[in-house]
Amino acid sequence: MKKNILVIPGDGIGQEVTTWGKAVLEQVATQFGHDFSFDEAIMGHTAIEAMGNPLPDDTLAKAKASDAILFGAIGHIKYDNDPTAKIRPEQGLLKIRKELGLYANLRPILLFDELLDASSLKPEVLRGTDILFFRELTGDVYFGEKKRSEDNNFASDLMNYHRYEVERIAIKAFEAAQARSKRLCSVDKANVLETSRLWREVVQEVAKRYPEVETEHMFIDNAAMQLVKNPKKFDVVLTANLFGDILTDEASQIAGSMGMLASASIGDSTGFFEPIHGSAHDIAGQNKANPLASILSAALMLEIAFGLTEEAKTVTKAVADVLKAGYRTADIADAKTDSKQVLGTKEMGKQVLQVIAQKQEIAN
Repeated sequence: MKKNILVIPGDGIGQEVTTWGKAVLEQVATQFGHDFSFDEAIMGHTAIEAMGNPLPDDTLAKAKASDAILFGAIGHIKYDNDPTAKIRPEQGLLKIRKELGLYANLRPILLFDELLDASSLKPEVLRGTDILFFRELTGDVYFGEKKRSEDNNFASDLMNYHRYEVERIAIKAFEAAQARSKRLCSVDKANVLETSRLWREVVQEVAKRYPEVETEHMFIDNAAMQLVKNPKKFDVVLTANLFGDILTDEASQIAGSMGMLASASIGDSTGFFEPIHGSAHDIAGQNKANPLASILSAALMLEIAFGLTEEAKTVTKAVADVLKAGYRTADIADAKTDSKQVLGTKEMGKQVLQVIAQKQEIAN
């Protein structure tokens, strides 16, 4: 298989972790006989510093010409501390999602048994959890009209949705539920928000096309509570942009760390694959970041964008094997971890590559 992959390292630790996501893709291509070519582009704070634009035209052109995109992270503390900044790194991410039509964000909450003690939740509550979030990605308050009064005493963000935006992501979520355990929970705030009432109406209409899927509707506040009380209650979760952003970050604690969670942003063309963590400038350049989420994002690319299920399973199994061997990065280490097995970014990436190579040797 021949594919063109664009790597956008982004900001902070994104530049470190994508190195290992790319390395895994190169290793898989070699071992399975694929032809993956790579290009690189800038976005976010890095692009603002270089060109004054968080999403340069050249980056967008390369993105549209690629078969899939491996992204790192975006953001910088200087913008977090300056709410008046007119140009911000996150504008690049929002724009590329809109330009590529990436309306569905898939976030699997994949729990490795070896990391049960890394979570703040009890192992008996977590064990067996397997959740797939579908977060709508191009609507809601992130894209609605924004206003601020001239006297700086009032601000507003318009939360809006069109029927077609809800319908198209609902279809993807129901299709996934049909192939999994046939359970779907749609999360909204229909008791208060008009956008959520439209959301629920459309989801109810789509549900009629999938009579085998058990559909539940839950308010966001209850869902946030149930997610930590009984995460096994959920299988496929469908929700809007803002609610999905919050719930999936909350769910990162189920997996032990944001450094373990991959995501796929898809539409009807090029897919965008990234870890859910941020740029973490406080540890950038120190060889401390967890590369496993980027590596697992590469696995999602193999499966979702390219249909290479065996290759994706090989990568995920390699991550599991490294964890079973006791290796950890600092964010997922606990009191039981041997200090000699707490690895840096590079060392953890090399461990995964080594396991993938060993699997090929065994197969031969």
